[in-house]
Amino acid sequence: MLRAPRLPALLARHPLVHLAAALVALASLVPLGFVVATTWEVGWDTVRELVFRPRVGELLVNTALLEATSVPISIVVAVALAWLIERTDLPFARLWSWLAVAPLAVPAFVHSYAWISLAPGMHGLWSATFVSVIAYFPFLYLPVAATLRRLDPAIEDAAASLGLGPWRVFFRAILPQLRIAICGGSLLIGLHLLSEYGLYVMIRFDTFATAIVDQFQSAYNSPAANMLGGVLIVCCLLLIALEALLRGGERYARVGAGAARPATRRALGRWRLPALILPAALALLTLGVPLWTLARWIVLGGIAIWPAEVLVTFAQTMALALAGGALATLAAAPMAWLSVRAPGRVQRVLEACHYYVGSLPGVVVALALVSLTVRYFLPLYQTYATLLAAYVLLFLPRAMVGLHASIAQAPVELERAAQALGRTPAQAVRQVTLRLAAPGVAASLALVALGITNELTATLMLAPNGVETLSTRFWSLTSEIDYVAAAPYAVMMVALSLPLTLLLHAQSTRVAGQ
Repeated sequence: MLRAPRLPALLARHPLVHLAAALVALASLVPLGFVVATTWEVGWDTVRELVFRPRVGELLVNTALLEATSVPISIVVAVALAWLIERTDLPFARLWSWLAVAPLAVPAFVHSYAWISLAPGMHGLWSATFVSVIAYFPFLYLPVAATLRRLDPAIEDAAASLGLGPWRVFFRAILPQLRIAICGGSLLIGLHLLSEYGLYVMIRFDTFATAIVDQFQSAYNSPAANMLGGVLIVCCLLLIALEALLRGGERYARVGAGAARPATRRALGRWRLPALILPAALALLTLGVPLWTLARWIVLGGIAIWPAEVLVTFAQTMALALAGGALATLAAAPMAWLSVRAPGRVQRVLEACHYYVGSLPGVVVALALVSLTVRYFLPLYQTYATLLAAYVLLFLPRAMVGLHASIAQAPVELERAAQALGRTPAQAVRQVTLRLAAPGVAASLALVALGITNELTATLMLAPNGVETLSTRFWSLTSEIDYVAAAPYAVMMVALSLPLTLLLHAQSTRVAGQ
C-alpha cells in the first residue's frame, strides 16, 4: 500500500522554508537588538532609574486598560454583526457586509480628528476606547464573517438534535469554531492599540507609543524612549503568549464524504427591523461622521485647495503600498505555512518574532533602521529599500493573520494525497495548498497595503528626500492647524484605500465559495 510521507519528513525536505522563516525572524529582531544595544550602553543604573518610575507605571496602566476595554468590546461588536449579516435574514445583508469593512478605508487618526471636530471634549480612556473600537473592529469582523460562511451547519444540526436551544447551539457549537478567527483578529487589534500614535495624540490619552514619540521628538536618541520601547516589547510578547494560549491546537479543517451545505439563515421575525439598529449605527459612527467632516472641509476650501501635488503624492503612496504589501506577504508566507503544518516550540519562537515587531511604534523601527544604515550601510540611508524594509517589519502581523487562517482551512491530507500520487513535497504545497490559500494571499496583501497607506511615523523618518505620502502630508498640514488644506489628502487616502477594502471584502467572500 502506497503511503504518503509523514509531515516531519515533508518538513525535512524543505530546509529552505525553515531558512526563509528564520531569516525573516532574524530581520524582525533588528528593532529589539537596537533597544538591547542602547540598554547595554546606558547601564543598569540608568535603566532602573528610567523604567521603575511612576510615569512608566501610569503608561502601563493606561495601555492595559485600553486593551482590556477595547478588545472585548470589539469582539462582541464584530461577532454580533457577523452573525446577523451571515446567518440571519437581515435586510440588505450584502450592503451591511460591505459597510462593516469600509471603515478600514478611513485612517485611525482621521477617525480621531473627525470625532474631536464633532465633540472637542472627547478625551481620556473611554473616548480612546470608543474611537479604537470603531476604527479597528473590522479587523475582527473580517475573519469571523469569513469563518461563519465556511462552517459546516451539520455540526449545528447535531447540537440542535440533542435538545440544545438556539443560544446554547451558538455558544457550544458555533462560538468554539470561531476561536482561531477571534484570537487572530484580537491579536491584530491588540498590536495596533500598542503601536497607534496619531489617534491617541488627538484624544490626548497617553500610551507607551505617544510617550516614545514625544521622547524622541525632544531628544533624537533619548535613552528614556529606548527604555519605554523595551517595556512595550515585553507587553507585546505577553500579548502574543496569551493569544497562543487561547488559540490552542484544535483542528478546523473539514475532511469527509460529501460537501458541507450552505447554512440556513435564521428568520428574525419581529426582531428583523430592530436588528437593523446595530449595522446602521455602526455605519453612521464609522463612516458618516468622518465623511461628513471631510465634506465640510472640502466645501469650505473649494477648488483652491486641490493643488497638482495631491496627485503626485497619491501616485507615490499607491506605489509604496502595493510594493510593501507584496513584499510583506512574501516574507510572511514561510512562517504562516510552518505555524499551521508544523506547530512546535521552535515554530512558536519564530512566529513570536514575526508578530512582536508589529506592536512597535513606527518611530522605534525607523530609528533602528536609521542606526543600522548609518553605521553599516550608509548608501541605503533614506532610500526606498530602507523604507520598504520598515513597512515589511511593521506589517508582518497583518500578512501572517490572513495567511495563517487560509492555510489552516486547507487540509494537510490533501498535500499528503498529492504526494501519494507522485508529486514532490514542493509541488504538493504549490499546487494544492497555495491554490487553496490564494484568496488569503490577496487579502493579506490588501491588509498590508491599507496599513502602508495610513502609516505615519516611519514614513516621516525614512522616506527619501522629496517623497511624501498622503498620510504624512495630511499630518503636517493638520499640525499647522490648516485643516482645510489637509482635507484633499484625507479624501485621497480614503479613495486609495476603498479599492483595497473592496478587494479585501471580495476575497473574504470568495474563500467561502460565494
